Order: sequence, then C-alpha cells, then structure tokens
Amino acid sequence: MSTTGWVLLCAFSALLGFLLPRPRRQHPDRPGGPTDEATFLTLHIAAMAAPSLRAGLTRDSARKAVRHLRALLGTSAIAVVDSGGLLAWDGEAGCHRDHAPEHARTVLASARPRVVAEDELACDTPGCAIRGGVVVPLTVDGRVVGALAAYDTVVSAALVRTVTEVGRWVSGQLELAEAASSRRRTMAAEMRVLRAQMSPHFVYNALTTIASFVRTDPDRARELLVEFADFNRYALRRARDFATLAEEVHCVDRYLLLERARFGDRLRVTLRVAPEVLSLPVPFLCLQPLVENAVKRGVAAAGRRGEVRVVVSDAGPEAHISVEDDGPGTPPGRTRPFLGGGSPHEDPHGDEEGGIGLAGVDVRFRQIYGEDYGLVVESAPNAGTTVRLRVPKLPRQ
Repeated sequence: MSTTGWVLLCAFSALLGFLLPRPRRQHPDRPGGPTDEATFLTLHIAAMAAPSLRAGLTRDSARKAVRHLRALLGTSAIAVVDSGGLLAWDGEAGCHRDHAPEHARTVLASARPRVVAEDELACDTPGCAIRGGVVVPLTVDGRVVGALAAYDTVVSAALVRTVTEVGRWVSGQLELAEAASSRRRTMAAEMRVLRAQMSPHFVYNALTTIASFVRTDPDRARELLVEFADFNRYALRRARDFATLAEEVHCVDRYLLLERARFGDRLRVTLRVAPEVLSLPVPFLCLQPLVENAVKRGVAAAGRRGEVRVVVSDAGPEAHISVEDDGPGTPPGRTRPFLGGGSPHEDPHGDEEGGIGLAGVDVRFRQIYGEDYGLVVESAPNAGTTVRLRVPKLPRQ
C-alpha cells in the first residue's frame, strides 16, 4: 500500500473511533444499528468533501469542501487558511472569521498544531458562544500548504485529536491531487518531447519533397501541401491525453501519403483496420511513431524497396495493433535500443534517434494501462521488424 493509502487508512480508523458513538450490545439477528448508521454517515460526508479537495487547495475547492468538513467535525465553525489568508469559513461566529489567518500563522510556520485559548477569542458580539479553537497544518509531501481551524464552545482533548485526524485526511486528499497534477505535467512534457523528436526530420523531408513537385507537377505540390498542413494540424495541436483510433489512423494515412510521395515506388503500404475498433480511445499520437520507425528502418535505412504493413484488429476485450516492415531486421539481442534501453550508437542501422519515439509510446502505455501493455518488438536478421501493441477496451482505472 502507498504512503498516501496508509495515511488515509490511519486517519479514517482514528476518525471513526472519535466520531462514532460507543457500540451498544445488539441482538445477533438484528442487522445495523446506531454504529452502522454513524459509520455510513461519516463515510458519506467524507465522500462528499473528497472531490473538491482532489482539485488541490484553492479558494474554490475550500469553499466547496468546508461545509462538509464542518459536518464531519460537528463544531460550531471551521476555517481553511493558506499563506495568502482566509480561503473559506463555515458556521456560526462570523465575528471571528477574520481572526483565523492570525490564529493559523504559527501553524503555517511551524507545521505544529495549536490550541486557540479563550482569551484570544474575546469579542463584543452578543451571543457569541465560541470559547476556543484548534488549528492543524495541512501538508503535501512534507510541505505545509495550509491550515484547518475548528472553533467550538468547548475545546477538549477529544476535539484536538479529532481535528488532527481530519487534518491528516484532508492532507491525504491534497497529496492525491498533487500526484494527479504531477502525472498530467509529466505526460504533457513527454508529449512535447515526442513532438520535438518527430518534427525536424519529417518536416524537412516533407517540404523538400513538396518543393521537388513545384515545377514539374504544381497540382501535386498543392495537394501534398494540403496533406502536410492536415497532418501537422493534428500532430501539433493542443495536447490531449487521448484520441480515437480513427483519428490516429487518419494521422498515419496523411503521414504515409507524404512518405510515398518522397520514396515513390520504393515504399509499398498495406493498411488494414477493423471498423469495430475505430471509436476506441487510445493515447494521443501513439500510432504514428510506430509507422515512422517502420518506414525509416524498412526503407530509408535499407536503401531499397520495402513494404510497411499496419494491421489493427478486433480481439474481443482488446484491440491489437501490429506495424511490420520487411527491412534487414535486427538480431533479437539488439532490439533494446528500440525502446530506449541502450545507446543510439547500438542501433545497427545508425538511426540517430535511437528509437526514442518508440520508447515514449512504450512508457505511456505502461503508465496508463499497466506493465503488461508495453510494446513488443520482434526482429531477426533478414526477416524485418514487427512492433506489437495491445489496447484494452475496458474503462481505464
């Protein structure tokens, strides 16, 4: 279990112990009871607060979560504070809401809980029953990002422990938010790297090919220019995590049209796609690097005629993708550089990019679907190279 998982488990175990009433002896044939109802209520309230906290600690998320947190604690009022000041307040005694940032100041600096004494809450508001408070830090990866303050008519040891455990649970939710944000940033960075790897060589070759037709066949040059623009509009648009398989196949078709114009009859292409899987979501820009690898190794590096075969088939709970070339192939022990496992200099074809595009696809598939869904590379001397990929149809976890 992850560290965050242990934090959540411990927090809930302690929290339920403080919040739930002492179990009463019940008849063994009688299901449920006050304890079960209180357990359900506590978990339900926590579930209501969690989605907002998964967005991170912001003014908007704090305002959406604060009333659920007060229901969880059962105190007269609570506040959520960060270094910039009050993010949200809920409950009675609005006369103290502007004091919460000051109460949280030492907690934000020391990362230690504190009890707010009654003399720090003196006010002239008639009917104000607040007599104390508890302020606990909210942390992410050991950093204090905010504070949770609870105010009530009586501050007991049980209240201090309960607010502390709720603060730990909130911190756990904020850590999950940070992990999700980090994953999105990593995937965006990987996409930028993938585009940077794909663009320079292909753009230069495509424009050179188009230029060669300008004088001899202007209509063909215009057609290729439109296809080049269509390809780049897709490949270089704002990054998305997923696209449909139909979009990926269309991108590959535009790419192959430009490459056929470049290589002429040296490049033969077979493209077979089962229509049943065209609507399947797949990681964005996952198919084109496989096809580009096959063209480079099967035709460009070999310096002869070659064929690239792309087959996408329906395999029940999965879609199976294979991209095959009939180039010189590689000894089985030399396929590691294809997936970024070795130096580009190990590449027997002298490919300066060293299969990094394939490595990016391999890493993304393993991150999204699990270790069983990476690329499989099959190659042998004089037998070409085949890259296989499986895409599960089940909803992503």
